[in-house]
Amino acid sequence: MKLHNYFRSSASYRVRIALAFKGLPYDYVPVHLVKGEHRSPGYASHLGDALVPALETDDGHWLNQSLAIIEWLEETHPTPALLPGDALARARIRALALMVACEIHPLNNLRVLGYVKNQLGASDEAKDAWYRHWVRTGLEAFERQLALLADERRAQGLAPSVFCWGDTLTLADCSLVPQVFNAQRFKTPLDGLPLTMAAYEAALATPAVQQSQPSACPDAQA
Repeated sequence: MKLHNYFRSSASYRVRIALAFKGLPYDYVPVHLVKGEHRSPGYASHLGDALVPALETDDGHWLNQSLAIIEWLEETHPTPALLPGDALARARIRALALMVACEIHPLNNLRVLGYVKNQLGASDEAKDAWYRHWVRTGLEAFERQLALLADERRAQGLAPSVFCWGDTLTLADCSLVPQVFNAQRFKTPLDGLPLTMAAYEAALATPAVQQSQPSACPDAQA
């Protein structure tokens, strides 16, 4: 397999964590977003959205969208599972992942921030304030959801979660870790989010996340 990705892309980071967690080897193919390499015909011709990440399978198929790629990995390489448990548990995990991927990330990705600055004329300070507002708002909602899930687990007689859900890395953690990483880059306040940050710290300590950090990527830049 080949993973086409950019080291700072949080969506790419999600897939790197999943691949590392499952112990799957792949060729790392850097695609520099800031330099516009994702718009080159050789890359963009394979993908309708011309974004990263893209996973090129061994039989030549190109897969896009990080959560769809991880779901494909889960179906083709089911162990260790990133969607463990029964149907309800898997729905809880998917919902947490989607809170990040659909509610938080779209408002603060590189394209959106570039439009806010270059087309709407926002200053760097205003752009960063936009970023911090929406990330903080989204993470507060994530924290409330984790609290509700903690109550649900207690009512079911289940042990408290170490990660976002349960005692192992899941799809939810694959989404949360990159979002917190980027929030820290933009100096977003992360106080008052005890469950979220505890899940983040637990995931950060795992070998899969350590191996997948942006600083560990071949195309990493300061």
